[in-house]
Amino acid sequence: MTVPKIAAAGFTLAGNYPEADPAAGLEDTLRLFEFAEEIGLQVAGIRQRHLERGVSSALTFLAAATQRTESIRLETAVVPLGYETPFRLAEDFGTVDALSKGRINVGVSSSAPHGALLRHLGRLEDEDEIDAYVLIARFLEALEGRTLGEDIYTPYGPQTPRVQPHVAGLRERVWLGGGSARSVRWAAEQGLKLLLGNITAADGADRFETAQRANIDDYYAHFTGAGAPSVGVERVILPIDSATADQRARYTAFAESRQARTEQATNGHLFQRDLFGASEEIVDRLLSDPSIDGLTELRIALPYALSLDDYRQILSDIREAVLPRLGWVPAASALALV
Repeated sequence: MTVPKIAAAGFTLAGNYPEADPAAGLEDTLRLFEFAEEIGLQVAGIRQRHLERGVSSALTFLAAATQRTESIRLETAVVPLGYETPFRLAEDFGTVDALSKGRINVGVSSSAPHGALLRHLGRLEDEDEIDAYVLIARFLEALEGRTLGEDIYTPYGPQTPRVQPHVAGLRERVWLGGGSARSVRWAAEQGLKLLLGNITAADGADRFETAQRANIDDYYAHFTGAGAPSVGVERVILPIDSATADQRARYTAFAESRQARTEQATNGHLFQRDLFGASEEIVDRLLSDPSIDGLTELRIALPYALSLDDYRQILSDIREAVLPRLGWVPAASALALV
């Protein structure tokens, strides 16, 4: 019997769309979520992108996805806290989790991308000096649903004031998107789950794999909290087994355009080389990846600006030719349809 190297697998993407027809691109992304559930993946994640033709409101999108899927976990990967008001974000997560019947993975980060361009359109008060981790701590407190004061009077009668809707245990489903030593240690000490991408701070290492494994080990060594520690790692995977000639050409160009960045540290960061080629080569690389240890969950990071057919081909090849050879088992809901 194969020893499982991957216990749970899913994907994440940005949900790109054409300038003149965002509805078409968003609909294709919803269809991909449905497809992922059909083939037995355990997680479907959406990135939150600002100033780009991609999903700029992850929770709005996932609210729609809750009505198109039944069992797959839905994930924000990730919501940058630098732009958010903590209690409002907690309200939104609680609402979408209620719609999903408890299927939301709460992925957040400490970042604020494109900050110089967006600052004048954001909060009016001067909060530039507030540490992003303070905002995350406030967000976690809001999720906990603590009483905020004496009863308040509402059209429904007296109510105890706390952030609503309150979902018990939602804090235990918070994943911090990290990659620096500080973010990894902070997630562990707060009892959060950890999402790691295909970029990591070098922190003295000369290889991506070495640096990321060190982060995972540090996380487990310092984890505290009521829940169980969990790590998810992103990998760009492009199998070509069933790809058409046109698809192979596009995937080859994409992989080649990114190859140079993996050869040395850039601004103190290391990048992982994409997993591109035949499924046998991809399996070999995953088997030798020190972060894929039977405990970490896999997130397939799908490239930007491909078509729905491209994404289906990529996920199908991974589902059929890669994951089973790593001991992965589809979600029970998909097995029931076989």
